[in-house]
Amino acid sequence: MEGSDEFMKYRSPLVSRYASKEMAYNFSDRKKFTTWRKLWIYLAKAEKALGLPISEAQVVEMEGHAEDIDFAMAADEERKLRHDVMAHVHTFAHCCPAAAPIIHLGATSCYVGDNTDLIMLRDGFDILLPKLARVLDRLANFAEKYADLPTLGYTHYQPAQLTTVGKRACLWLQDLAMDMRNLQRARDDLRFRGVKGTTGTQASFLQLFQGDHDKVEDLDRMVTEMAGFKKSYLVTGQTYSRKVDIDSLSSLASLGATIHKICTDIRLLANLKEIEEPFEKEQIGSSAMPYKRNPMRAERCCSLARHLMALLSNPMQTASVQWLERTLDDSANRSRISLPESFLTADIILSTLQNVTEGLVVYPKVIERHIRHELPFMATENIIMAMVKAGGNRQDCHEKIRVLSQQAAAVVKQEGGDNDLLTRVQADPYFSPILSHLDTILDPKTFIGRAPQQVARFLSEEVRPMLEPYKTKMDVKIELEL
Repeated sequence: MEGSDEFMKYRSPLVSRYASKEMAYNFSDRKKFTTWRKLWIYLAKAEKALGLPISEAQVVEMEGHAEDIDFAMAADEERKLRHDVMAHVHTFAHCCPAAAPIIHLGATSCYVGDNTDLIMLRDGFDILLPKLARVLDRLANFAEKYADLPTLGYTHYQPAQLTTVGKRACLWLQDLAMDMRNLQRARDDLRFRGVKGTTGTQASFLQLFQGDHDKVEDLDRMVTEMAGFKKSYLVTGQTYSRKVDIDSLSSLASLGATIHKICTDIRLLANLKEIEEPFEKEQIGSSAMPYKRNPMRAERCCSLARHLMALLSNPMQTASVQWLERTLDDSANRSRISLPESFLTADIILSTLQNVTEGLVVYPKVIERHIRHELPFMATENIIMAMVKAGGNRQDCHEKIRVLSQQAAAVVKQEGGDNDLLTRVQADPYFSPILSHLDTILDPKTFIGRAPQQVARFLSEEVRPMLEPYKTKMDVKIELEL
């Protein structure tokens, strides 16, 4: 069957099933190897500008072939040479015969390898940050809409004092805002490896420039600026410090923890039928139980978030075993697996969470029913205070409420009945002084404290200002293919 070969081997679902085109391209071979060629062009341009015998024709020839990579030739070269960088040097030189003698002049493999990784990390953050901003925006709108809708709070997953639907969303938002700051800081802290030579001493370039230290520093600065970085690391071994990878992936793993918590909450609330993620018209929840509306998007986020968190152990172990100036046991692990998979996974769960937050459905009547079921017990202190204001004795009232509460609890737990505490209060002559305003005492909005005010202040002071740099990128909607 035509095209069937692709189904005869494993394909990473991160790319084949889920990831956005822009993030998949960011870690593609095309992006990687065209960046290598651009870096060789930057190096040649800077070396020429600083007086090395490189002609304009050689630079122009390289620029003319920056994109037309013969991947088959490169693969053949790598099979022969067992060296990916030299395979691509030879492939580039084949289409640039005039420039062949000066390609990769003075450089080591990490000049293209590590610098490309840093470019991919930077560009990866630039893809993720607007996506995270959109999730914050959608959740902020949700929090604002439901800022004063009372709902049961839960501690230990047991009913607790009331909060609001919007205030609970602000707990999610606060964690995401921390992630936004972490990702931005990690992105801004990235520097370029630059032009450092085989062990980081720049010895080969000092030789090229006949001992002129200023020209070596100028070369490093010029190439760094051409690559779009403001600074390079002043000291490196053969590689940039692998602590940089820990720093970058820590921010992504932390984001994974946040999204796992948010989506777990959504799954719990879906079980209570208070909130649901969007559900397509023809979506099937279960192959066996046609009535089910499973929270599959939230479940996907949790599943992939666990993978994202687990990936952090790779760069931590890699950094810990880098001997002296470097060892190559980092290569297959980090640049081919842990770095791209972390960014691809973060990209997927952010896109999925945006889709969820754009279509969250709230069921106020279900929430109200749950409140009615629990509120009588929560209102006992308010009833006692009202009786004292009406001239009653606090201790006598407390005992009355205690007895009636135990009776109502027995009906709920032992008989499976509804909470009838209020009916018992209304039937007891002792409470006649407050019966006329019992409804006011039991208004759920009197139990939510300052939740609406907290929502308004948090959104205006912390969330909305954070989103300002991304206001032109807010209109993108996410339609999930799977």
